Amino acid sequence: MEILIFKTSIEKPIEIKMVKPFFSKIKAIKDWSFDLEDCDKILRIVADDLSPRLIETLLIAQGFNCKELE
Repeated sequence: MEILIFKTSIEKPIEIKMVKPFFSKIKAIKDWSFDLEDCDKILRIVADDLSPRLIETLLIAQGFNCKELE
């Protein structure tokens, strides 16, 4: 298992609800959460063998910024 961390532009709970169905469809994702209090609006994903590019592409397609943090 690995933890992936992303900086996003998601700022509101309603925006989280918009992306939730997409995360639910990805079987490799075991858990995920947003920290909207953090200045980088952090998304943390616990997953097995998941490409960070998939998450970035998914959120960008929904109109949000998303960049994996090293």
